[in-house]
Amino acid sequence: MMSKQGHEEPAGQAKITPAFNLPSKYILHTVGPVIGGAVRKQDCEALASCYRSCLELAVKNNCQSIAFCCISTGEFHFPNEKAAEIAIQTVTSFLNTRKENIRVIFNVFKDIDLHIYQNFLGVSRC
Repeated sequence: MMSKQGHEEPAGQAKITPAFNLPSKYILHTVGPVIGGAVRKQDCEALASCYRSCLELAVKNNCQSIAFCCISTGEFHFPNEKAAEIAIQTVTSFLNTRKENIRVIFNVFKDIDLHIYQNFLGVSRC
């Protein structure tokens, strides 16, 4: 897709596209920061901006729910625990400040991420 538009996307911003054949109305696209050494303040700010930008687009497009994967972890090497902390703080702050009625799902792929999110959210494990 980036080759078709002729440029890369900056970290921290989001775009929305139709979901076509996927079981949702839209897909929100965001590029998180790539970590090559120690996590810097600007990396944390860019990751928080990914979540805020997606939430803003979801609200603007009257979405009733949004699902987030673990943005920037995995191949982008953002530490999982710090990324989860930023995700939860950013989403919580957005929802508390804006008073929007949108369901937020944190979708995880690894057991370690499940345990990290459960721990931060105070959810008991089954």
